[in-house]
Amino acid sequence: MNYENVQSAHLKGITTITINRPKKLNALNKATIQELHDAFDEANKDKATKVIIITGSGDKAFVAGADISEFADFDVKEGSKLSAQGQDLLFDFVENLNTPVIAAVNGFALGGGLELAMACHFRVASTNAKMGLPETSLGVIPGYGGTQRLPQLVGKGRAMEMVMTAGMIDAEQALNYGLVNHVVEQDELLPLAEKIASKIMRNSSVAIGKAIKAINANYKDGKDGYKVEIKQFGKCFGTEDFVEGTTAFLEKRKAEFPGE
Repeated sequence: MNYENVQSAHLKGITTITINRPKKLNALNKATIQELHDAFDEANKDKATKVIIITGSGDKAFVAGADISEFADFDVKEGSKLSAQGQDLLFDFVENLNTPVIAAVNGFALGGGLELAMACHFRVASTNAKMGLPETSLGVIPGYGGTQRLPQLVGKGRAMEMVMTAGMIDAEQALNYGLVNHVVEQDELLPLAEKIASKIMRNSSVAIGKAIKAINANYKDGKDGYKVEIKQFGKCFGTEDFVEGTTAFLEKRKAEFPGE
């Protein structure tokens, strides 16, 4: 599929999605959000894709925020709809994909950009990365899940401070907060993400998808994460990957998971 604001490339089990609006510092507008949804959906449905990496084009920004010009004149109803549609179409969608998603944060990840990174299953960052939720400086709050995912990742107090001050933190502080898993020089960022992806691909894609469901359940209201874990654990026993994994272990050989 061809996109205007997004590039998608597949190589050796990894689909890399690149937000490609460098003149706008890869800011998210409606068209880009829709294209990202389509690119993620396409990659997730492709059995050859075992891991998805999302990054931004250029060396300045992952995503510098939302395109404010699109909603500066919105009223209450339009603002609520913008938030609800965005969460459903992209941010919640990414979080709940069966295929693991790694955010490779290069440069600025602000507002909707940080919210997108937080919706991914985990994050790695370049040393020049700057992250923050500056929405309160515009008279609004994060609307794409930022007020929920940030405290889950860094704790309530740190999240409150970041949102209230509308300030940015650098990559090392993000690492200290647990917002990102690793920090490397910018030219090492994608190779690191690909190295982690290669480790993930050694394991059962079916089991990984079920693990994502179980882990996410812990953060959803009305969900008993332990019960979800029990259910997903049990389902693993009915998969070809389970048969192959246990057989390979007993035969003392490397498993060749069919992904079924």
